[in-house]
Amino acid sequence: MHYSIIGSALSGNKGASAMLESSIASALALDPTATFTLFSMYPDEDRRLNEFPQMEILDGSPAKLGVGINSLALLYFLIPPLRPVLRRSSRSIRALTKSDRLIDQMGISFSDGREKFLIYNVAAILPALLVGTKVVKASQAMGPFMNPINRLVSKTFLPRVTSITTRGRITHSFTEQLGLTNTVLGVDSAFALKMDPKEKAPTFASLISGYTKGTVVGVSPSVVVRNKIEGETPGSYLPLMGELIAHIRKAGHSVVIIPHSVRKGQTKTQNNDLPLCIELFKSLPDTKRVGLLSEELSSQKLRALIANCHILVTSRFHAMVSALAVATPPLVIGWSHKYEEVLELFELQDLAMPYKKITKAKLNAKFNELDGRAASVKKLIQKHLPAVVKRADEQAVELLTVG
Repeated sequence: MHYSIIGSALSGNKGASAMLESSIASALALDPTATFTLFSMYPDEDRRLNEFPQMEILDGSPAKLGVGINSLALLYFLIPPLRPVLRRSSRSIRALTKSDRLIDQMGISFSDGREKFLIYNVAAILPALLVGTKVVKASQAMGPFMNPINRLVSKTFLPRVTSITTRGRITHSFTEQLGLTNTVLGVDSAFALKMDPKEKAPTFASLISGYTKGTVVGVSPSVVVRNKIEGETPGSYLPLMGELIAHIRKAGHSVVIIPHSVRKGQTKTQNNDLPLCIELFKSLPDTKRVGLLSEELSSQKLRALIANCHILVTSRFHAMVSALAVATPPLVIGWSHKYEEVLELFELQDLAMPYKKITKAKLNAKFNELDGRAASVKKLIQKHLPAVVKRADEQAVELLTVG
């Protein structure tokens, strides 16, 4: 079996890395001889991190995908005599045509308010459709579909996908309202990631100056949420997070700032929260009992670090998933239904705070509330987690065998 994968990566967002790694592990469990092609937005960075000898990495950046690969796939579809030549001359076409299926692992797609990403959403799956390879969408957030452009594009392309795994109740209801019949209700794929006990996280003492024994709260900021908040109130994000960190310290905790999406050696902020985390740390008037994770960790080491935290305050979706996967109570500043529908699985949807309603007072009060019931929240996560992981494992197999 050969699988092509798009929408995830080894570098950048470690949630995407967790989805990719868990998918490869599931495929190899079914077929130890399976091979893979990853169409990566960051091919050079991913090749540096690739530890899977079964996986080749090709350039799947927006320009290469949208112009080059799609054009070749269109030629393949329109001019059958050219097909042998295209398979020989193009590694991308060769990979797609020999694939049993293309696995689309985007975190969110075809969603109102994200119309500027529609071209990429379509470009990611269209080449496989044109060359006759099945497309399956791994669990992801989708919808709503009220915007006329998004609705038209979604109704045109989504019915042509073999199977769509929705990431929760809200997304599933949106797809039902659109009239799709090729969907199955699931959970986030990253819950299927199995922890390797050999993967050790950095110690808090190595990260936090002056740290002694005590509880540590993780803070995992997001460039995406910063841009949304500052689009309405310029310059407000760092003071908001700085005030929260000061409040957490007054409550008796230490703090470690954790970038959950890192592109090593890059100053660009796309899928890269490290520059923001460094800026936040430097903006603090007092960094006693505050630490900064300034290196790129694997998805497993990040989880191991988060597992040792008392609470994780985050705006990164997959940082929230990592917290839930290791039963660390999360406090979430979100921007989409994708947070709420996952927290619902644990009866914790009240822990998602929409960014538009955030104030310093409300955020501090919500932290106090969670701090006071952290033990009961942890037990609630532990109660529901086995069923969520079981579903993640099941859907991984379904994704590889459906159709």
